[in-house]
Amino acid sequence: QVQLLESGGGSVQAGGSLRLSCAASGYTDRAKCMAWFRQAPGKEREGVAAIVNDGTTYYTDSVKGRFTISRDGAKNTVYLQMNSLKPEDTAVYYCAAGDRVKMVVTNGAIACGMGPHEYNYWGQGTQVTVSS
Repeated sequence: QVQLLESGGGSVQAGGSLRLSCAASGYTDRAKCMAWFRQAPGKEREGVAAIVNDGTTYYTDSVKGRFTISRDGAKNTVYLQMNSLKPEDTAVYYCAAGDRVKMVVTNGAIACGMGPHEYNYWGQGTQVTVSS
């Protein structure tokens, strides 16, 4: 059984930092794409960052320059380093993994798209709250 276990959420003041972790278990092969999504109250789930198993990354515009996604293949774990946090980053953050995600071209590289319906494995979510 595939499981994604997130950790690292919490409360922080604006301008602060948090690091989210997502450990995957139950995979016989590493998922091609892993990603972080978030969902704020009353809003749709949106992709934040995605990473291919070769390390290529893709970010939504609102987090570029502030968030960094990384992947430890040996541990089958993906991280999301979040710096310069803003109140609008407040949401439940979800880790997701997928083998048949639609790829996109960004800056000349092939990256994982962030359509939620394309990811077949999801974590339980971790709350991130940023106060002003």
